[in-house]
Amino acid sequence: MQQGPDKRFLLLTASLLAALLLGIIVATGMGYMAIGAGDILKIIASRLGGGEALLTDLEPTIPYVVLEVRLPRILTAALVGAGLAMSGVVYQGILLNPLADPYTLGISSGAAFGASLALFANMTLFGHFSTPLFAFVGAILTLLVVMRLSTFNGQISAQTLILSGVIVGAILSAGISFLKYLADEQVAIIIFWLMGSFAASTWQGTGLVAAALLVGLLVSLFFSRDLNIMSLGRRSSDALGVETARVRVLLLLTASLVTAVCVAVTGIIGFIGLIVPHLMRYLVGPDNRRLLPVSTLAGALLLLLADTLTRAVLPVEVPIGVLTALIGGPFFCLIFRQKQKARSYE
Repeated sequence: MQQGPDKRFLLLTASLLAALLLGIIVATGMGYMAIGAGDILKIIASRLGGGEALLTDLEPTIPYVVLEVRLPRILTAALVGAGLAMSGVVYQGILLNPLADPYTLGISSGAAFGASLALFANMTLFGHFSTPLFAFVGAILTLLVVMRLSTFNGQISAQTLILSGVIVGAILSAGISFLKYLADEQVAIIIFWLMGSFAASTWQGTGLVAAALLVGLLVSLFFSRDLNIMSLGRRSSDALGVETARVRVLLLLTASLVTAVCVAVTGIIGFIGLIVPHLMRYLVGPDNRRLLPVSTLAGALLLLLADTLTRAVLPVEVPIGVLTALIGGPFFCLIFRQKQKARSYE
């Protein structure tokens, strides 16, 4: 009886993985300079140890464009999409709220405030990493404040967690507006960062996001069964042997750290963590053991497609955060409306 769902899950996973790999190759070839898939594979094989002989029939600029310009951006887009989607699954599972996503707790506002502060003060202490570092610190400090506000008698309530996130996020948004008001030459840079972009992606940033995603995915998959049980309510999960408070804090920290790294590297990119888990839940059901891997792959594919659209298809490059907001905003309204209808029938 279980073969059907298992086969569907394996088929969907394999299809998403194949589509992602194909999407990376196709996206790498698209742009002002069109590059064939065969040349791209030769360049990648050469970098992986195939030798320089594979590149003898290529123009010298093509390997540079592929390896130093396009691939870091394309891989970063895929990894950030995967991280945000994975975090969205975890947040929705912890908070038992279908409208929860990686930005529910104000983490994006914290990262935005930290980055805006670095840009406003023209911080160059850590070179290229100054703005991402300030964004990461801002996100982590915001998480600690939100958790402190929502903790009573050693327990964290899902409802107070969301409310605390909204309150802290509103305060930080006001702080960002004040920094933009005070800024002069830097105001355009601050606004551009807040809209999100992969234009400045580097291999260092790609590696950082990949490491955070790997750790986050391993931890989330390890506790995916506990996350399923926690959806039954605290009393039931405690009775079934799950340390609800400890698991909730650990998963919350894990998802928030992944989100903080993604936001610190690329800026604010919303709605991926909201859209993807819902779409995949229709296909594989609510079991987080299946939902986590397929959402991770689907998030990578979706953000890769969105970035390729704005980079190589549209006549003018639209900031990726603006594009995802235009797509995700109506979807958010649809989910909210469906939730209200479901409540009216209860």
